[in-house]
This record gives sequence, structure tokens and C-alpha cells, in this order.
Amino acid sequence: MTDLVTRAQALADDLLFPAATEVDLKGEVPSSHFDALAAEGFYGLAAPKEAGGPGVDLPTIVQVLETLAGGCLSTMFTWIQHHGLVAALTTAGNAELRDRYLPRLVSGELKAGAAFAAVIPTPPRLRAERVEGGYLLDGEAPFVSGWGVIDLLQLCARDGDTVVSAIIDPVAGERLEARPLDLVAAQGTATVHLVFTRYFLPDDRVYGKIPHADFVAGNTFASRLNGCAPLGLAARAARLIEELGKADVAAGIRAEIDAARLRLDAALADPPSLPAARAAGAELAFRAAGALVAANGSTSVLAGRHPQRLVREATFLLVAASRPEIKTGLLELFSRN
Repeated sequence: MTDLVTRAQALADDLLFPAATEVDLKGEVPSSHFDALAAEGFYGLAAPKEAGGPGVDLPTIVQVLETLAGGCLSTMFTWIQHHGLVAALTTAGNAELRDRYLPRLVSGELKAGAAFAAVIPTPPRLRAERVEGGYLLDGEAPFVSGWGVIDLLQLCARDGDTVVSAIIDPVAGERLEARPLDLVAAQGTATVHLVFTRYFLPDDRVYGKIPHADFVAGNTFASRLNGCAPLGLAARAARLIEELGKADVAAGIRAEIDAARLRLDAALADPPSLPAARAAGAELAFRAAGALVAANGSTSVLAGRHPQRLVREATFLLVAASRPEIKTGLLELFSRN
């Protein structure tokens, strides 16, 4: 276990998990959680050493993400959005944007969110029209987390078959409407539905343009990392089940977690297999949370108890960062005889 993973475990066990019930009940992550992540260097997780980050390998990143997800899903899910912009700016062609924002993003002084899923389907849900000096954006970004917490928003829109990637200020106005969403779980993620109406995006906020096909292909790594949250939740459920005296059940769940992790890693070399691997991880989290409810008994359904919270969060993870292929895989798993 690396020092980074050890520090993540300490944060999850000593700060995040003890407060997770209160975060769930209030629907708000305290700023001290994000401050603690910044103080430990976790906002620079995706950055290479030359950019001020730790330059860690995939197994370490996976362990950190799973560990924090098992501490407090709302905190982890909000924080993880930040790393897409960090990773993008380390290789971006727009040196001015990189120099202006990357050091403060790595340190956690600035916190970022992400809105890129709207460009994946065809037709896209967020369109970019080329005009003098930039683009006009029309459409929607259905789920954007961290509203009111983040300082910058990584945004992608489609101009025909080209994906335009940019940074905007997460501020609602006449051309940008933010509609708060009432979620069944992870309300602390402060997730909103954004609506763009002839929103002007200047050229100097654009950091990349790539073909749509290349953009979709390049999302394999991010999709694999999105598979960490369900496994982290399942691991927390297994830990609580063991504390209830059901060590054999917990051991079985942990064995499945290890197998699911290996399957996700293998899918990096075989992208068509990734949706099925993602579906298997999400289904495992749902079963693990259900097993915790059964092991704990009737008090599981009381408000403020961990079992019912984990079941609702596992429900959230059935659809979070999902794709049609993952949905198909889940339906197959749920309907098997």
C-alpha cells in the first residue's frame, strides 16, 4: 500500500465515513472535506510529476478512488469531476489556459467540474455554432455536479463532427440556466441540469478540438475509472457486514470485488468489453448493499442508518456515468435465471 493510499484510507475512515450520514441527511458536503482533500494533495492526483502531481500509476489511482468512494460517495463523486480538466490541461495546446489554471487546479486552490457527456450521443445534446471570435452554445448538460462548489467547469460541445472542449465560469445567467436536481442519493453532489441558450464561448477559453470518433474512443480510461465508485461502495458494505459477524459473506463480496477490478483493468486493452465490466461492478455494489440490509435487519430502513444510505447510493451508481451499453448489461444481469 502506497503512502497516498494510506492517506486516502485515513481520510475515508476518520473524516468522510463518520460524517457520511449527516452529509446524506443534509444534502451538503462540508467545505472542510474538500479542504482536507486539497491539503493531502488529492486534487493533483491526475497530474504528472512535471505538472506538480504525484505521477502515480493506475493501481494507485484505482485504490484511492475506491477508498474515498467507500468513505463518502457525495464527496468522492464531486471531487472526481475535477480530474478531467487537470488531465486535459496537462496536454492541452492552449498554453495560456494551462499556465493560468493548471498549477492552482493541482493544488486544489481551484476546483473544477465536468460536463462532457452531452456530446457523446448523436445528435448531441449540446451544440456549438461557429461565429466570429468563438462559438454560440445551445442545448443542455443534464447532470453537472459541484454547482456552487466548483470554480471552473470543463465543458464539451459539438460543432458538427468536432468536439470543442473549453473552460467556462460556472455562473448562471440569462444565457445559462442552472436547475437544481432532487436526487434519491448523493444529494450532496450539488448536481444541476444546465440549459444553454445562445451562450457565447470565446476562442480564448477553448483548449481543444478533436473529431467526435476520437473523443469517444479516448473516453475508455475515464470510463474505467468511473467503475471505481461501485467497488468502493461494495467494499464498505463488506466491511460493515463483517463487523456484524458475517465474515464469510464479507469474504465472498471481497472476492467478487477483486474479480470485478481485474475485469475492468483488462477492458482497457479491450474497450468493447468495458460496458459489461462496468455493469458487473454496478450490479455487485447493488447486491452488496442489499446484503448489508439483510445482515443488519429491520433497523436498516431507518433514516440516518448506513445500510439504507448505501442501497440508495448503489441505486445512484446504477445510472451515474452510464451509457446505453451499460444499461443493457445491467438488464441482462438483473433478468438472468
